[in-house]
Amino acid sequence: MNNIQATWLQGYVQLKIIGYYPELFFDLCVRNQINVWNVKKLDQTTCTGNIFIKDIKKMKKLRKQTRYKVYFTKRKGLPFLFKQTTKNKPFILGLLASLFLVLLLSNMVWRIDVQGVRPELEKQIRTTLNDNGIYTGKLKFSIKSVGEMQQLLLDEIPELLWIGVKEKGTTYALEGVEKTQVSEKEKASPHHIVAAKNGVITDMYVSKGRPMVSVNDFVKKGDILVAGYLNEEKNEDGDEGEKKDQDTNDQVAAQAEIYADTWYESDVTIPIEADYQVLTGEMKNNYYLNIGNLSLPIWGFFQKTFDNQQVEIERRPIHFFQWTLPIYIIKKESYEQRHVKEERTELEAKNIGIKQAKNKLQQQLGNDAKIKKEKILHETAENGKVKLRLYFTVKENIAKIQDLSQGD
Repeated sequence: MNNIQATWLQGYVQLKIIGYYPELFFDLCVRNQINVWNVKKLDQTTCTGNIFIKDIKKMKKLRKQTRYKVYFTKRKGLPFLFKQTTKNKPFILGLLASLFLVLLLSNMVWRIDVQGVRPELEKQIRTTLNDNGIYTGKLKFSIKSVGEMQQLLLDEIPELLWIGVKEKGTTYALEGVEKTQVSEKEKASPHHIVAAKNGVITDMYVSKGRPMVSVNDFVKKGDILVAGYLNEEKNEDGDEGEKKDQDTNDQVAAQAEIYADTWYESDVTIPIEADYQVLTGEMKNNYYLNIGNLSLPIWGFFQKTFDNQQVEIERRPIHFFQWTLPIYIIKKESYEQRHVKEERTELEAKNIGIKQAKNKLQQQLGNDAKIKKEKILHETAENGKVKLRLYFTVKENIAKIQDLSQGD
């Protein structure tokens, strides 16, 4: 099979030799390093055989040394096919232009469907997509991937609980789920506010319920901070049925923000000798057309190159109508980076360690919490590293809902 393919790619002709003992002419060709195959003798004076295009000139020189008549009966292979097609340039150009247009239209965004959300939210979704370059008429491999699109919408639109994005040919189908706005009546089941962790109360903002603690009180995890009933003493008079009715009427859904000083410990190790990479802010994009193992550069190759870079690669398939072709547009994003090697003092390493520990703790607690102060409990410097044990005091909301049945 490989020999047949190679023969077709090079191109060959079938020769018809007329003369006495015509097979001797092919023998002469072989002795002069001309490849000959498929030799057939038709009669006593006629013989056919195949030779490559590249050997035609050499064959003609040999023929002049003999009395044989040579005729070309067949022409096969890629060179002849290419020559034949070039004779119909308008047709070929029109065909190529049509294929290019179909490929272009098959890889555009023609429709964006949004389902499962209110019209107001649908409009907000479409506006967000449009502001980020995702709209009808845009080439698909120049916009964000499905995963990036989902994350973008969830980050930009707080009302969305979840959104799914599916790519269906030239259409993007989006299906969203809105966050449920629970009414006051639905969420107002009676409950206490308890301490989520140990701490010393610093501020109290109670809008419903009976406070059980005061500012500067120390509380333990699980202590009731704001009770979910209004009366201090429940139903000292009356029979059992009256008590139940009164208890039910006195129960409320406690609402409060209780801020307290809480405490955390953290261990951190910082090397004195720093060795890391930093991005300079310079970047470039390169685009390739990928077919199998072959990648052809198509854009962005006249920009300066980076000696040290971080590379991110994204592959987007090309579609032909509803079919996905084994052809890809590859986007290569290169970010210039610089190698940094520096020697720190112990004080610098210590300050960096404190900053890293504070940032990590802040991420864990969220933006509502405030780190008031830090204290170094233990510090050592050995083997080129500074090791710290830190103690943080944090002001945060420790209010936590607990059903009355759990607290009573």
